[in-house]
Amino acid sequence: MTRLPTPLRSGVRWHPLIGGIGVTLMLGLSSFCPSIQAAPSDPPTILLVVGAPGESGYATNHLNQVTRWQTHAEKAGVTVLTVGTEPPKDPAAAPDDALQLQNHLQQAAGGDAPLWVVWIGHGTFDGKEAWFNLRGPDVSAAQIAAWLKPLQRPLVLINTASASGPFLPALSGTNRIVITATRSGSEQNATRFGSAFVEALGTPAADLDVDEQVSLLEAFLFAVRSVADSYRSEGRLVTEHALLDDTGDRQGTPASWYRGLQPIQKPKDGRPIDGTKAHRVTLVPSLFEASLTPEFRTRRAAIEERLAALRSRKASLSAADYDRDLEALLLELATLYRDLKAASR
Repeated sequence: MTRLPTPLRSGVRWHPLIGGIGVTLMLGLSSFCPSIQAAPSDPPTILLVVGAPGESGYATNHLNQVTRWQTHAEKAGVTVLTVGTEPPKDPAAAPDDALQLQNHLQQAAGGDAPLWVVWIGHGTFDGKEAWFNLRGPDVSAAQIAAWLKPLQRPLVLINTASASGPFLPALSGTNRIVITATRSGSEQNATRFGSAFVEALGTPAADLDVDEQVSLLEAFLFAVRSVADSYRSEGRLVTEHALLDDTGDRQGTPASWYRGLQPIQKPKDGRPIDGTKAHRVTLVPSLFEASLTPEFRTRRAAIEERLAALRSRKASLSAADYDRDLEALLLELATLYRDLKAASR
């Protein structure tokens, strides 16, 4: 085999795109990053949509989640907007958080930086339509989909509510990552996923590839495991099963299709498994990641997309052809990092 260019620091790890142990293309932060001209991509804006709590205990839980999101956002230098946390301007009038949410999304239509929308609260399902419960009129998945349609910017849409599963096919699309706490509208018990997910974003144990940052995929996988453990410790059946979609196919992938970051199952119809894009998105980037230019990220993402496509075709290729194509892509990825190292000298 061709000898790969050696990055500043190399080793082995589980690589989610290769399907086994692959070359780790991690660079030494202490001696490398200070010499790089930092040019991170535009930071996202986070919109937290807090629903009607129903009970005081849920209100406390929801506000705790808001606080955790704000803490992460402050660390990342990210702007946070909220809906549902402030008293109405007119005390005599009932709050209309749906209108406020619609206004925020309309104002976001002209931007091109990423927008994260996180729903924290309860949902319902009437057998045909899924709803998120707000103070005032509730909002449906179809309404949210219509309000988001004009937005061309990258979107991360995380609905942590009960009965949130139908939001996934409604909101799925190109340049979007959609996460729901449940796989269907029939899972209507109060969920634990939201608390577990925001906790995972700041938990070192969730950093499965040990790159000093927690991606959306890692937070998703860690949160699902934490939720399952909490039910198991209480001797209860799990009543929520989260899904992730980042391919725009409106199907979603459960965490059980992964072992660590390694996919162990794939769609029967040959569709790519979700997770590749979600693993490239972080809220609080590492020092090294924050130092990378948008051009480098774009080139790296293109190679990783080709790695994911290759892996999805592994069963249809001979071992020799697969190894040849895999080696070529790894060589291209390693060369990209080698050139980055050379440019920093």
